[in-house]
Amino acid sequence: MTSASLDVRRDGPVARVWLNRPEVRNAFNDAVIAELRATFAALGADEDLRVIVLGGHGKAFCAGADLNWMRAMADYDWAQNHADAQALAEMLWTMYDCPVPIVGRIHGDCYAGGVGLAAVCDVLVAAEGVHFCLSEARLGLLPATIAPYVVRALGEQASRRYFATAERFDAARAHALGFVHERVAPEALDATVDALVATLVANGPRSARACKRLVKDVAGRPIDAALREDTARRIADIRASDEGREGLQSFLQRRPPAWVAGA
Repeated sequence: MTSASLDVRRDGPVARVWLNRPEVRNAFNDAVIAELRATFAALGADEDLRVIVLGGHGKAFCAGADLNWMRAMADYDWAQNHADAQALAEMLWTMYDCPVPIVGRIHGDCYAGGVGLAAVCDVLVAAEGVHFCLSEARLGLLPATIAPYVVRALGEQASRRYFATAERFDAARAHALGFVHERVAPEALDATVDALVATLVANGPRSARACKRLVKDVAGRPIDAALREDTARRIADIRASDEGREGLQSFLQRRPPAWVAGA
């Protein structure tokens, strides 16, 4: 499915979502925001889907907000600005809350709201030469709607610096900070992404989703009696499930599990 904003391709248990506005460096506007939200809501509801890859066509991954959209926003009143920002916030939440693991493929520059898109991915692969920039402060703005996701992914201390300074930082720095998981030569980008996709597809479909949810639910919580009970319940639930039983039996019997053998 290809539109003026997105190019969505499905190959069995893998979906690839491409930002499809290369003429404006994949900058987004209200239409792109609405389409991304609808697309990820639909993909998240697909029980047969194992992995989503998010990438961009053209030279940049995403340059942030579209200039024409920003010109229109310059005349918005407070209520219009709030509604517009709320739409972006809901799009980011839909992507972040998507139960399917998301692999981000960052091949070109990633600025402002584009950093927010990168931050909602579960695994991030970036090519050497890519630059990131939280550039809002240069325009007298701030990266408010993307902040909950960027701070979690980039870290509080690094966010203090890059939010306030609006400096560019490269893929090597992003990797050192833990924002990017894999930093590779441009010619190795697709092979690295494909290897990660294959790894994710080989895992238990329900288990992979449960692992993604587990991290979100456990992060930052105190290790108290409620958390200990919650985690004990989760492992008991999955051990007793059909997928958990099949996974354990296949390991003991030294054979591929059904979700791999049947793929």
